[in-house]
Amino acid sequence: MILKTMTTPQTKALLSKTALLFILCIFFFGQIQARKILVPMDEDSQKNHLKAYGIAYWALTKNAKVDWLLNYKGGSFLIEYYSEIESECTIRGVSYQTIADAQALSIKEEISNPEANMDVMRLEKAPKIAVYTPKGKQPWDDAVTLVLTYAEIPYDKIYDKEVINDKLPEYDWLHMHHEDFTGQYGKFYANYRNASWYKKQVADAEKDAKELGFSKVSELKLQVAKNIQEYTAGGGFLFSMCSGTDSYDIALAASNVDICEYMYDGDPADPNAREKLNFDNSFAFYNYQLKMNPLEYEYSTIDATRVHNKTPEEQDIFSLFDFSAKWDPVPTMLCQNHTNVIKGFMGQTTAYHKSTIKSDVLIMGETKALKTAKYIHGKYGKGQWTFYGGHDPEDYQHFVGDPPTDLDLHPNSPGYRLILNNVLFPAAKKKKRKT
Repeated sequence: MILKTMTTPQTKALLSKTALLFILCIFFFGQIQARKILVPMDEDSQKNHLKAYGIAYWALTKNAKVDWLLNYKGGSFLIEYYSEIESECTIRGVSYQTIADAQALSIKEEISNPEANMDVMRLEKAPKIAVYTPKGKQPWDDAVTLVLTYAEIPYDKIYDKEVINDKLPEYDWLHMHHEDFTGQYGKFYANYRNASWYKKQVADAEKDAKELGFSKVSELKLQVAKNIQEYTAGGGFLFSMCSGTDSYDIALAASNVDICEYMYDGDPADPNAREKLNFDNSFAFYNYQLKMNPLEYEYSTIDATRVHNKTPEEQDIFSLFDFSAKWDPVPTMLCQNHTNVIKGFMGQTTAYHKSTIKSDVLIMGETKALKTAKYIHGKYGKGQWTFYGGHDPEDYQHFVGDPPTDLDLHPNSPGYRLILNNVLFPAAKKKKRKT
């Protein structure tokens, strides 16, 4: 009797409805339990901004979905939940929250409001990083290698041999070490020509040039500069700081001119070098004058160090521009920070006189009162480049031989955040500009 009752059409329908309801309940419960990891990047919520970038990079290496929430709480990261990622946040001392999918959806809805200057940028893969630096250099000799090491973001060291042998296409992102691409050894001759480290630098460079088939170091560096330019034109992302910026551009502009005096390359410079520069060959600068005195610690009138030297340290600041996240995602990404006002810092090349910057170059950070730019960006071919003036964002006036900066003392450095914005930039899913 019971079996007969259980097999009636009405009972079958009831059982089907019950099963469907059960399945829906399981699905709904699973959705409620689904979570995301929100890594806030505002000033009050994040205790280690620099290592937070390392978490985002590490999550990408594990194929987790990572969204960069532009202008939301200082440029926060929203990461697909995995217990391993949560544990890594704890281990590295990065502030985070676990939130339900519904809360994550609410955040994205807030960001999508046309009136909100915010956007969501999906990060697709961890970029492969190369740092152009000689083997003998220590991480603290260069702010980029210092912060990459601190944030636990892996990178390869490459130098002239690898660049000449066309290894650059293996990488998504290239940083040019504090370098002199003009072949003048940083113009350290006047003050350090008798120093053992300077003599070794010259000897090593001359040896490398000879082994790679060049008669002069300046000729080797020019070919390196051209290969880097070709890499950028092919779609590479180039980042450089301090003298690696203007010396690089000058080398390209002087590609057919000898601008090195005899103590650098064994013969005199072209007396008409200034007039023979071709600014069309370079990325960022034009209408500047070369500093031809070999005893002067300066390359050209691009650099604004002397102007900044006259400014008291506490007043030496630069401001980031506020870009539209939905219309200009590239500069918005590169300027993500928890503050728009950042303390300045010196270098062989501290900042750039605006009068020497090409009109198609985007200025992202400036010291308006001094008419100088600190942070600039541009496109070249299919690739993009960023130049950042100064040597170390947390060492105002870094000298040769100074001890390394301890980033444990500066885990929330806005100046260093700009470097790490550039590191993650190549990971972003490409969007068509709306302009």
